[in-house]
Amino acid sequence: MAAVPEFPARCVIWFGHPHAAERAALAAEGWQVRGVASDQCVAIGMRSNDLVVGLLDLRGPPPGNLEHLQGLLAQHRHMRLLAILPTGPLPADTALQALLACCVDTWTAPLDVAGLVLRLQQLADGEAPGQASGAKALVGDSAVLQVARAALRKFAPVELPVLITGETGTGKELAAQALHALSPRHGRPFLAVNCGAIPAALVQSELFGHERGAFTGAATRRLGLFETASGGTVFLDEIGDLPLDAQTNLLRVLQEGTIERVGSNHPLSVDVRVVAATHVDLEQAVERGQFRRDLFYRLNVLRLPMPPLRERGTDILLLAEHFLASFRRRHVTRARGFSTEASRALQRFNWPGNVRELLNRVQRAAIVSEAELISVADLELLSPQVEMPQRLLHDARQAAERDALLQALRDNAFNITACARTMQVSRVTVYRLCRKHQLALPELR
Repeated sequence: MAAVPEFPARCVIWFGHPHAAERAALAAEGWQVRGVASDQCVAIGMRSNDLVVGLLDLRGPPPGNLEHLQGLLAQHRHMRLLAILPTGPLPADTALQALLACCVDTWTAPLDVAGLVLRLQQLADGEAPGQASGAKALVGDSAVLQVARAALRKFAPVELPVLITGETGTGKELAAQALHALSPRHGRPFLAVNCGAIPAALVQSELFGHERGAFTGAATRRLGLFETASGGTVFLDEIGDLPLDAQTNLLRVLQEGTIERVGSNHPLSVDVRVVAATHVDLEQAVERGQFRRDLFYRLNVLRLPMPPLRERGTDILLLAEHFLASFRRRHVTRARGFSTEASRALQRFNWPGNVRELLNRVQRAAIVSEAELISVADLELLSPQVEMPQRLLHDARQAAERDALLQALRDNAFNITACARTMQVSRVTVYRLCRKHQLALPELR
């Protein structure tokens, strides 16, 4: 007698208490729902070919034993984790934050059951675990993107630092997420930080943590980014803005795999992969003394350039349609496509803000459009008769910004504090503008 084939099951392990309507909606789509407490996870049996998705329900009190759930994720690295967030603030729990960093998607209560079902179906239709949120997340078929995607697949399994370069808005963080999703660390945390957005006085504490009493206001011990991301990936965006003292400590992480919390002299081992990104030329920053040469060599082991949108040809329309379809799944809108004129305008535009600017324009157009086809006016793109060449416009703005900065510096005898007061910006912004326009302050002074 022929053997009965064993079909893979589709199961949602619900850490919490699903509502009856939620159970019914998932069951109607062929999903088994099993509600468990976090300390019961060790008893969950899974076949190797089953598709199992974890759902962390935080609408009630957080699960009491998060370490068991972390152990389950470590044991079953192919299991994807989703989360339902409460309407109020989350508890300041490091283990909980690490779990949320592992989630491939989150919803804020009340739960959008239809959105959950759609996301589960996407996971079911995807390739091997990590693929759907990996290279496939980089939408496009252009030759330059294919080169970047091929490099990404080569770099992902290699346990070495990666430096992602490219203009602002080209998708550097998305590429970093894809590297993590395709790597052996995909079941562990992916934590990102913008180095230019952290106040200089707090950088060391944010990255490496601090001990109780290390400084005024340090009432308790705090784990930094590298400890929280143990076993996973740390993404350091705008690495060129990292202060020099923090660069020294980051070099220790890359060379020795250790950190020291602020206020402590005891080194702690950390197991993280570092992925960094920058839109500035780090080689020039090294020559100006603004970035450590040895750190640059450590980070620049594997380099992944992200192409600007203007070089990606037909990807522009593919991305626009992708963003519109995604917006339609989450919001009610009449817009379902783009007019012929709008499609031409999209491809003609120079996109100084790259993919991020395209996303913002498509979303805004989908909201304001009164017709089924988005127009040039909805996208706020000028018609060919009045459109100034975008590169000339961009260069003119950059030249005006540089001239204004240089004049303010001269008027204030190159005093950064006085210059910032004149321009009504922060000192950090003045330094950033000087780097952007390659103004060497010591030489100018």
